[in-house]
Amino acid sequence: MKKVLAIFSSFLLMGAMASHAYAANQPAQLSIAVVNVQQLFQQSPKIASLNKQLQSKFNSRRDNLVAQQKSLQAELDKYKKESATMSQKDKDALKKKVTDDQAALAKDAAAFQQDLSKEQNAIMKNVLAQLNGIISGIAKKNSYSLVLDSQAVIYSNDGADITKQVSQEFDNAK
Repeated sequence: MKKVLAIFSSFLLMGAMASHAYAANQPAQLSIAVVNVQQLFQQSPKIASLNKQLQSKFNSRRDNLVAQQKSLQAELDKYKKESATMSQKDKDALKKKVTDDQAALAKDAAAFQQDLSKEQNAIMKNVLAQLNGIISGIAKKNSYSLVLDSQAVIYSNDGADITKQVSQEFDNAK
């Protein structure tokens, strides 16, 4: 009986040691946070300010394009309205002017769009770098193993949402 008890105790001790070794080899509890990036972009005063700066930088060019488009439309209307009574020489001259103005407008619009996209991408790159730094800092400070965009998560409890904290740090950062 003593031998059986000793063997049984040995097995229990070996089991406990194996269980401890297994637990020691397992990673620590996974701590996950979520952040709503879309909400940050929609509600951030800093983002709104950046958008206003971008608009003011490109407003004059946009207004110029709108004026060019209105002028072109007026020329087209004039051509349609008066082409039947115009001489062939005047018709050809107006048609050439309309064609040239269309080409100039298309060229200016493409340059405007390219410059606007380039500026938007530069701003976005800077904003995302700032947000990534802030989110990484919060994650390290709070020992989060993983931070996900809440738009990609089906469910998370409110305690896992760090959007407000990220928003405050982002809007207060220079």
